[in-house]
Amino acid sequence: MFQCPICEQNTSIPVGGASVLPQNLHLGFEVEVAGYMSKMTSNSDVACDQCAEGSSDPAVVFCCACHHFLCTFCLEHHRRNRMWSKHKIVGLDQEGARQLHATMKPRDYYCSQPNHEDNELNFYCETCSLLVCLHCTTVTHKSHSVKEISTVAKTHQMEISGALEDANEVVTKLTGAIDENKRMIEQVEISSRNAFLAINQAFEILQQTLEERKKTLLSELEAISLSKTTALTLQKEQFEKMVGDIGHYTDMASQILQTHTDHGIVALGGLIPTELQATLKRVQTISLTPNQHSNISVSLKTDDLVRQLSKLGEISVFFPSPSSCTWMSTSVAKVGTRYHVKVQSKTSKGEEYPHGGVEVKGEMRSKTHNGAVVYGEVEDHRDGTYTITLTPQTAGPHQLLITMDGQHVQNSPNDLDVRPKRDYHTLCNAQQVIQCNRPYCVAIHDNGDIYVGSYDHCIYVFDQTGQLKNTIGSSGSGDGQFSYPHGISIKGNVLYVADTYNHRVQKLTSSGKFLHKFGQYGSGQGQFNRPLAVIIDSNNKLIVSDHYNHRIQIFNKNGGWLLTIDGNGTGNHSFQYPWGLALDPQGNINVAAHGSNTIKVFTKEGVGGVMVECEDDTLASYSEDEKEMEKAERAVEWKMAKKRKLHDVRCFAMRIYFGVGLQCVSYTVPATVLRSRAESTTKKYLGAYQRWRTWADARQGVPSFPVQGASSGAVQ
Repeated sequence: MFQCPICEQNTSIPVGGASVLPQNLHLGFEVEVAGYMSKMTSNSDVACDQCAEGSSDPAVVFCCACHHFLCTFCLEHHRRNRMWSKHKIVGLDQEGARQLHATMKPRDYYCSQPNHEDNELNFYCETCSLLVCLHCTTVTHKSHSVKEISTVAKTHQMEISGALEDANEVVTKLTGAIDENKRMIEQVEISSRNAFLAINQAFEILQQTLEERKKTLLSELEAISLSKTTALTLQKEQFEKMVGDIGHYTDMASQILQTHTDHGIVALGGLIPTELQATLKRVQTISLTPNQHSNISVSLKTDDLVRQLSKLGEISVFFPSPSSCTWMSTSVAKVGTRYHVKVQSKTSKGEEYPHGGVEVKGEMRSKTHNGAVVYGEVEDHRDGTYTITLTPQTAGPHQLLITMDGQHVQNSPNDLDVRPKRDYHTLCNAQQVIQCNRPYCVAIHDNGDIYVGSYDHCIYVFDQTGQLKNTIGSSGSGDGQFSYPHGISIKGNVLYVADTYNHRVQKLTSSGKFLHKFGQYGSGQGQFNRPLAVIIDSNNKLIVSDHYNHRIQIFNKNGGWLLTIDGNGTGNHSFQYPWGLALDPQGNINVAAHGSNTIKVFTKEGVGGVMVECEDDTLASYSEDEKEMEKAERAVEWKMAKKRKLHDVRCFAMRIYFGVGLQCVSYTVPATVLRSRAESTTKKYLGAYQRWRTWADARQGVPSFPVQGASSGAVQ
């Protein structure tokens, strides 16, 4: 076994010895150079390669082109020859060896096959992976795949250059990672030092507090002990005085009785009993029990304190992991309106991180308008959550970028559509009266134009003041014609129409020029049975409610089928007769299914199916909102909604909720506004629409059905 000097892998010597190993010209050249350098830096004389054998003149230089050592005489001859005069010559020393390694190039390689020794190896046999000469290509490699070495070299050169670019890119990333590791090591040292100081400071405070408390307790103990001792001492002295007084009179009485005559007893007998009795009476009036008890107890509860101190503090090594952190938007992105994003920091295990102090940044980049950037204001709530507030300045597609410590959080960057700001008071001042047969759906262009789908089998286009600008389409099944268009969506200058009774979706310009159509009657992939709604997500995917097929189909912008969310079946995925569609700020797909009287919430991958019931009592619970809506001239007929299922408000009752809670991207209005009585006019519709939007905008921030996140599709 030996280690290959190129790939550094352990290799067994094959049968036949090292001579049968693949030829490596690069390695051979390196060995050749190493041999020359060894001779140049040795202290021994090196023979001249040009002189005849037996010459005593040692070499003094080396020719990097000829690969020859030259003596003084041969060097002069070398310089005089025109062919060799420009060859690189180096001295036989350390500097010469260094120059040799930097400037010496391989000599021409010749074939080693018999009778081919004078032929250069100018070809490469791809079949045998060998360098061959011209003669070899006509003999042993005649039927093989042979190419000129320059062609093969260019190919390998490109591959090597590409590998070098990849390597440089990886090295750049690794260098950045190394720098980040160095920064992190410094941060660890800083964090460790700060933690060390915090621990010392905390325990110094604890020690100081304990010492002060000890002094306080000892001082109290001393005061109590002194008070008790003083009181007991005074009582003792009082008792001792009484004992002395009694002893004085008893001694005097004993002496009189023993030594005095009757005359003496008579003279003193009346005094002694009187004084003695008085003293005895004083004793009877006082308590002979000590006026202080001896107990002085202390309650320290040290067991609990010791247990708490034994668990005091915690060295926390977990930290928020940006890739695990989640976020959700809490409002609609509108030009000039504050847009809020709430970020929840989490550890790598998905656990919520309960502390603040992490660097969180947010920015909104326009995909148009020369990539204009809006930077967010970040509020750290110190509990692991952050609120980013951005105010977009331009309408259209944007990217929302949220980073934590310089790294993107989960689902960042994220595509985001910014809506233009509307003046709904201007919108309701339309003077022109247009008779519409059941205006059914609405979409708004970035420039403010309003597109209204109608049972007149056409789409009316109004400007922001309500003036009719254009009429798109007519009744029929041809390109650009419609049969009861129930759903429309517009993005940029492209209009998509759910051409319901033609069982297809049409793609037109915003001015009405036909571009493309897809779908036909049926239940197969990409076929429809009365598509009722079409919406566009931030990735330009089309989402279509396939009503009578009980499913949602997702297509690319050109109508190529991508995914089906099938409502047939049981469980959370089950739904019947899907009608209205809406996207919440996280990109979740909200489906109003009038057959099951529910709203289903799916992720953009079709996962989820969380259900929100919309029974009569649910709709009836909005009594305060009903009063507000009545003030707006009953833009939504709530009493009707209470009595009928979701299909009677054409499933757009859900959009009222989204306007209140989820701030749905769609501006579609309740169908009871659009499908008012046959004699209703566009002016009346526009007025009701303005009042409904004013109400819905005013109610934003009071969530009814807040969606938690795109990954779960959960609804609270």
